[in-house]
Amino acid sequence: MAGPPPKPWPTGQAMQLEPLVRRVLAPNPSPYTYTGTQSYIVGLGDGCAVIDPGPDDPVHLLALDAAIGEEHVCAIMCTHTHRDHSPAAKTLAARTGAPIVGCAPLVLDDSGPRADAAFDRTYEPDRVMENGEAMTGPGWTLTAVATPGHVSNHLCFALEESGALFTGDHIMGWSTSVVIPPDGDMGDYMQSLEKLYAREDRVYYPAHGEAVDKPRQLVRGMIGHRRQRESQIVRHLGEGPHTSADFVPKMYKGLDPKLHKAAEMSVTAHLIDLERRGLVARSGDIWQTI
Repeated sequence: MAGPPPKPWPTGQAMQLEPLVRRVLAPNPSPYTYTGTQSYIVGLGDGCAVIDPGPDDPVHLLALDAAIGEEHVCAIMCTHTHRDHSPAAKTLAARTGAPIVGCAPLVLDDSGPRADAAFDRTYEPDRVMENGEAMTGPGWTLTAVATPGHVSNHLCFALEESGALFTGDHIMGWSTSVVIPPDGDMGDYMQSLEKLYAREDRVYYPAHGEAVDKPRQLVRGMIGHRRQRESQIVRHLGEGPHTSADFVPKMYKGLDPKLHKAAEMSVTAHLIDLERRGLVARSGDIWQTI
Protein backbone atom coordinates (compact mmCIF):
# COMPACT_ATOMS: atom_id res chain seq x y z
CA MET A 1 0.00 0.00 0.00
CA ALA A 2 1.36 3.40 -0.95
CA GLY A 3 1.36 6.21 1.59
CA PRO A 4 -0.67 9.34 0.90
CA PRO A 5 0.93 12.20 -1.04
CA PRO A 6 2.24 15.24 0.84
CA LYS A 7 -0.33 17.74 2.04
CA PRO A 8 -2.08 19.95 1.15
CA TRP A 9 -4.70 17.72 -0.45
CA PRO A 10 -7.42 19.31 -2.64
CA THR A 11 -10.15 18.62 -0.08
CA GLY A 12 -13.41 20.36 -0.95
CA GLN A 13 -12.21 21.67 -4.31
CA ALA A 14 -14.04 20.88 -7.57
CA MET A 15 -11.36 19.49 -9.88
CA GLN A 16 -12.21 19.29 -13.60
CA LEU A 17 -10.86 15.95 -14.86
CA GLU A 18 -12.38 16.01 -18.36
CA PRO A 19 -15.26 17.92 -19.97
CA LEU A 20 -17.95 15.75 -18.39
CA VAL A 21 -16.30 14.95 -15.06
CA ARG A 22 -15.55 16.91 -11.88
CA ARG A 23 -14.17 15.47 -8.63
CA VAL A 24 -14.64 16.64 -5.02
CA LEU A 25 -12.55 15.12 -2.21
CA ALA A 26 -14.26 14.58 1.15
CA PRO A 27 -12.49 15.41 4.44
CA ASN A 28 -12.34 11.81 5.69
CA PRO A 29 -8.75 10.57 5.30
CA SER A 30 -7.82 7.32 7.05
CA PRO A 31 -5.63 4.22 6.57
CA TYR A 32 -8.55 2.77 4.57
CA THR A 33 -9.72 5.81 2.61
CA TYR A 34 -6.29 7.25 1.69
CA THR A 35 -6.76 11.04 1.36
CA GLY A 36 -10.56 10.62 1.60
CA THR A 37 -13.56 9.59 -0.48
CA GLN A 38 -13.82 11.16 -3.92
CA SER A 39 -17.28 12.16 -5.12
CA TYR A 40 -17.75 12.68 -8.85
CA ILE A 41 -20.09 15.03 -10.69
CA VAL A 42 -20.92 14.01 -14.26
CA GLY A 43 -22.48 16.58 -16.58
CA LEU A 44 -21.87 19.68 -18.70
CA GLY A 45 -24.15 22.14 -16.93
CA ASP A 46 -27.68 21.24 -18.06
CA GLY A 47 -28.07 18.35 -15.63
CA CYS A 48 -25.68 16.17 -13.68
CA ALA A 49 -25.28 12.95 -11.74
CA VAL A 50 -23.40 12.74 -8.43
CA ILE A 51 -21.51 9.47 -7.97
CA ASP A 52 -20.65 8.32 -4.44
CA PRO A 53 -21.73 11.46 -2.55
CA GLY A 54 -19.65 10.28 0.40
CA PRO A 55 -20.07 10.69 4.17
CA ASP A 56 -22.90 12.77 5.56
CA ASP A 57 -20.47 15.51 6.48
CA PRO A 58 -21.73 19.14 6.43
CA VAL A 59 -18.43 20.47 5.08
CA HIS A 60 -18.38 17.96 2.24
CA LEU A 61 -22.04 18.60 1.41
CA LEU A 62 -21.33 22.33 1.20
CA ALA A 63 -18.45 21.60 -1.17
CA LEU A 64 -20.75 19.47 -3.34
CA ASP A 65 -23.37 22.25 -3.31
CA ALA A 66 -20.75 24.73 -4.49
CA ALA A 67 -19.53 22.40 -7.24
CA ILE A 68 -23.07 21.71 -8.47
CA GLY A 69 -24.15 25.35 -8.30
CA GLU A 70 -27.47 25.95 -10.06
CA GLU A 71 -27.18 22.76 -12.10
CA HIS A 72 -30.09 20.34 -11.94
CA VAL A 73 -29.16 17.05 -10.27
CA CYS A 74 -30.67 14.20 -12.29
CA ALA A 75 -29.47 11.35 -10.08
CA ILE A 76 -27.43 10.49 -7.02
CA MET A 77 -25.60 7.25 -7.77
CA CYS A 78 -23.89 4.94 -5.27
CA THR A 79 -21.38 2.19 -6.05
CA HIS A 80 -21.96 0.48 -2.69
CA THR A 81 -23.18 1.17 0.81
CA HIS A 82 -20.13 1.56 3.01
CA ARG A 83 -20.41 4.61 5.26
CA ASP A 84 -17.70 6.55 3.45
CA HIS A 85 -19.64 6.34 0.16
CA SER A 86 -23.43 6.57 0.45
CA PRO A 87 -24.69 8.37 3.61
CA ALA A 88 -24.67 11.84 2.02
CA ALA A 89 -27.12 10.55 -0.60
CA LYS A 90 -30.13 10.99 1.68
CA THR A 91 -29.28 14.59 2.61
CA LEU A 92 -28.37 15.52 -0.96
CA ALA A 93 -31.60 13.97 -2.27
CA ALA A 94 -33.62 16.03 0.24
CA ARG A 95 -31.86 19.20 -0.93
CA THR A 96 -32.11 18.57 -4.67
CA GLY A 97 -35.13 16.29 -5.14
CA ALA A 98 -32.95 13.91 -7.16
CA PRO A 99 -33.58 10.16 -7.04
CA ILE A 100 -31.04 7.84 -5.42
CA VAL A 101 -30.09 5.11 -7.89
CA GLY A 102 -27.42 2.46 -8.21
CA CYS A 103 -26.49 -0.38 -5.88
CA ALA A 104 -28.93 -2.42 -3.84
CA PRO A 105 -29.24 -1.76 -0.10
CA LEU A 106 -27.05 -3.97 2.06
CA VAL A 107 -26.58 -3.98 5.82
CA LEU A 108 -24.70 -6.62 7.79
CA ASP A 109 -24.36 -6.94 11.55
CA ASP A 110 -20.76 -7.77 12.32
CA SER A 111 -19.61 -9.99 15.16
CA GLY A 112 -16.42 -7.95 15.59
CA PRO A 113 -14.62 -4.81 14.47
CA ARG A 114 -14.37 -4.25 10.75
CA ALA A 115 -11.18 -3.43 8.89
CA ASP A 116 -13.04 -1.01 6.61
CA ALA A 117 -16.07 1.26 6.83
CA ALA A 118 -19.26 -0.21 8.25
CA PHE A 119 -22.47 -0.36 6.26
CA ASP A 120 -24.82 2.60 5.77
CA ARG A 121 -28.18 1.88 7.40
CA THR A 122 -29.78 5.04 5.98
CA TYR A 123 -29.41 4.08 2.31
CA GLU A 124 -32.80 3.78 0.56
CA PRO A 125 -32.50 3.78 -3.24
CA ASP A 126 -35.36 4.87 -5.45
CA ARG A 127 -34.05 2.58 -8.17
CA VAL A 128 -31.67 -0.38 -8.01
CA MET A 129 -29.64 -0.75 -11.19
CA GLU A 130 -28.85 -4.17 -12.60
CA ASN A 131 -25.82 -5.00 -14.70
CA GLY A 132 -26.10 -3.27 -18.07
CA GLU A 133 -28.85 -0.84 -17.08
CA ALA A 134 -28.25 2.83 -17.84
CA MET A 135 -28.99 6.22 -16.30
CA THR A 136 -29.07 9.07 -18.79
CA GLY A 137 -28.90 12.84 -18.60
CA PRO A 138 -28.12 15.77 -20.90
CA GLY A 139 -25.14 14.58 -22.94
CA TRP A 140 -24.19 11.64 -20.70
CA THR A 141 -25.00 7.97 -20.17
CA LEU A 142 -23.87 5.97 -17.14
CA THR A 143 -24.14 2.19 -17.44
CA ALA A 144 -24.00 -0.09 -14.41
CA VAL A 145 -21.29 -2.74 -14.40
CA ALA A 146 -21.86 -5.29 -11.62
CA THR A 147 -18.58 -5.97 -9.79
CA PRO A 148 -19.28 -8.00 -6.64
CA GLY A 149 -16.36 -9.01 -4.48
CA HIS A 150 -15.38 -6.09 -2.25
CA VAL A 151 -19.03 -6.35 -1.23
CA SER A 152 -21.85 -8.21 -2.94
CA ASN A 153 -23.76 -5.06 -4.00
CA HIS A 154 -20.83 -3.26 -5.63
CA LEU A 155 -21.35 -1.54 -8.99
CA CYS A 156 -19.05 0.40 -11.27
CA PHE A 157 -20.47 3.02 -13.65
CA ALA A 158 -19.28 3.37 -17.25
CA LEU A 159 -19.49 6.83 -18.84
CA GLU A 160 -20.28 5.82 -22.41
CA GLU A 161 -19.45 9.19 -23.98
CA SER A 162 -15.82 9.27 -22.83
CA GLY A 163 -14.76 5.71 -22.02
CA ALA A 164 -14.32 6.44 -18.31
CA LEU A 165 -15.24 3.92 -15.61
CA PHE A 166 -16.06 4.99 -12.05
CA THR A 167 -14.72 2.07 -10.05
CA GLY A 168 -15.73 2.86 -6.46
CA ASP A 169 -13.73 0.56 -4.18
CA HIS A 170 -13.46 -2.35 -6.62
CA ILE A 171 -10.31 -0.81 -8.08
CA MET A 172 -8.57 2.01 -6.24
CA GLY A 173 -5.78 4.30 -7.34
CA TRP A 174 -3.51 3.64 -4.36
CA SER A 175 -4.01 0.08 -3.09
CA THR A 176 -5.79 -3.19 -3.71
CA SER A 177 -9.33 -3.37 -2.35
CA VAL A 178 -9.98 -5.10 0.95
CA VAL A 179 -12.23 -8.18 0.70
CA ILE A 180 -13.86 -8.98 4.03
CA PRO A 181 -16.03 -12.06 4.62
CA PRO A 182 -18.82 -12.86 5.03
CA ASP A 183 -20.10 -10.47 2.38
CA GLY A 184 -16.78 -9.83 0.69
CA ASP A 185 -16.04 -12.78 -1.59
CA MET A 186 -12.63 -13.44 -3.13
CA GLY A 187 -14.00 -15.70 -5.86
CA ASP A 188 -16.47 -13.01 -6.92
CA TYR A 189 -13.76 -10.37 -6.67
CA MET A 190 -11.46 -12.28 -9.02
CA GLN A 191 -14.28 -12.83 -11.51
CA SER A 192 -15.07 -9.10 -11.40
CA LEU A 193 -11.42 -8.28 -12.10
CA GLU A 194 -11.49 -10.62 -15.10
CA LYS A 195 -14.69 -8.91 -16.24
CA LEU A 196 -13.03 -5.49 -16.21
CA TYR A 197 -9.90 -6.84 -17.89
CA ALA A 198 -12.09 -7.91 -20.82
CA ARG A 199 -13.38 -4.33 -21.21
CA GLU A 200 -11.68 -1.48 -23.03
CA ASP A 201 -12.23 1.46 -20.69
CA ARG A 202 -9.96 4.45 -21.32
CA VAL A 203 -9.52 5.58 -17.72
CA TYR A 204 -10.64 4.57 -14.22
CA TYR A 205 -11.86 7.11 -11.68
CA PRO A 206 -11.71 5.39 -8.27
CA ALA A 207 -13.27 6.58 -5.03
CA HIS A 208 -9.81 6.65 -3.43
CA GLY A 209 -6.56 7.61 -5.11
CA GLU A 210 -5.64 9.11 -8.44
CA ALA A 211 -7.13 8.31 -11.85
CA VAL A 212 -5.80 5.17 -13.53
CA ASP A 213 -4.77 5.89 -17.12
CA LYS A 214 -3.64 2.33 -17.95
CA PRO A 215 -6.62 0.33 -16.70
CA ARG A 216 -5.97 -3.08 -18.24
CA GLN A 217 -2.34 -3.01 -17.17
CA LEU A 218 -3.37 -2.31 -13.57
CA VAL A 219 -6.07 -5.00 -13.59
CA ARG A 220 -3.63 -7.56 -14.99
CA GLY A 221 -1.24 -6.71 -12.17
CA MET A 222 -3.99 -7.00 -9.56
CA ILE A 223 -5.02 -10.43 -10.83
CA GLY A 224 -1.40 -11.53 -10.70
CA HIS A 225 -1.01 -10.11 -7.20
CA ARG A 226 -4.01 -12.03 -5.88
CA ARG A 227 -2.81 -15.25 -7.48
CA GLN A 228 0.58 -14.69 -5.87
CA ARG A 229 -1.06 -14.24 -2.47
CA GLU A 230 -3.00 -17.45 -2.99
CA SER A 231 0.21 -19.33 -3.83
CA GLN A 232 1.86 -17.91 -0.68
CA ILE A 233 -1.01 -19.17 1.45
CA VAL A 234 -0.84 -22.67 -0.01
CA ARG A 235 2.94 -22.72 0.43
CA HIS A 236 2.75 -21.69 4.08
CA LEU A 237 0.04 -24.26 4.76
CA GLY A 238 2.45 -26.84 3.39
CA GLU A 239 4.60 -26.08 6.45
CA GLY A 240 1.70 -26.93 8.79
CA PRO A 241 -1.70 -25.68 10.03
CA HIS A 242 -2.20 -21.92 10.44
CA THR A 243 -4.76 -19.48 11.76
CA SER A 244 -5.56 -16.54 9.49
CA ALA A 245 -3.55 -14.24 11.73
CA ASP A 246 -0.47 -16.48 11.44
CA PHE A 247 -0.09 -15.54 7.78
CA VAL A 248 0.11 -11.77 8.28
CA PRO A 249 3.70 -11.39 9.58
CA LYS A 250 4.90 -13.88 6.95
CA MET A 251 3.11 -12.35 3.96
CA TYR A 252 2.89 -8.64 4.83
CA LYS A 253 6.31 -7.73 6.17
CA GLY A 254 6.60 -4.10 7.23
CA LEU A 255 2.85 -3.49 7.04
CA ASP A 256 1.46 -0.69 9.19
CA PRO A 257 -0.02 -2.39 12.29
CA LYS A 258 -3.23 -0.42 11.69
CA LEU A 259 -3.72 -2.49 8.54
CA HIS A 260 -3.03 -5.93 10.07
CA LYS A 261 -6.74 -6.64 10.54
CA ALA A 262 -7.44 -5.84 6.89
CA ALA A 263 -4.61 -8.16 5.82
CA GLU A 264 -5.94 -10.94 8.05
CA MET A 265 -9.41 -10.57 6.56
CA SER A 266 -7.97 -10.67 3.04
CA VAL A 267 -6.16 -13.91 3.89
CA THR A 268 -9.40 -15.31 5.30
CA ALA A 269 -11.21 -14.44 2.06
CA HIS A 270 -8.55 -16.33 0.10
CA LEU A 271 -8.82 -19.31 2.45
CA ILE A 272 -12.61 -19.47 2.09
CA ASP A 273 -12.22 -19.41 -1.69
CA LEU A 274 -9.61 -22.19 -1.53
CA GLU A 275 -11.92 -24.17 0.76
CA ARG A 276 -14.78 -23.93 -1.75
CA ARG A 277 -12.43 -25.24 -4.43
CA GLY A 278 -11.52 -28.23 -2.27
CA LEU A 279 -7.89 -27.24 -1.73
CA VAL A 280 -7.89 -26.49 2.01
CA ALA A 281 -9.97 -27.39 5.06
CA ARG A 282 -10.55 -25.84 8.45
CA SER A 283 -11.30 -26.95 11.97
CA GLY A 284 -12.42 -24.02 14.06
CA ASP A 285 -9.85 -21.27 13.48
CA ILE A 286 -7.20 -23.64 12.12
CA TRP A 287 -6.61 -24.07 8.38
CA GLN A 288 -4.67 -26.84 6.68
CA THR A 289 -4.17 -28.35 3.25
CA ILE A 290 -6.15 -31.40 2.20
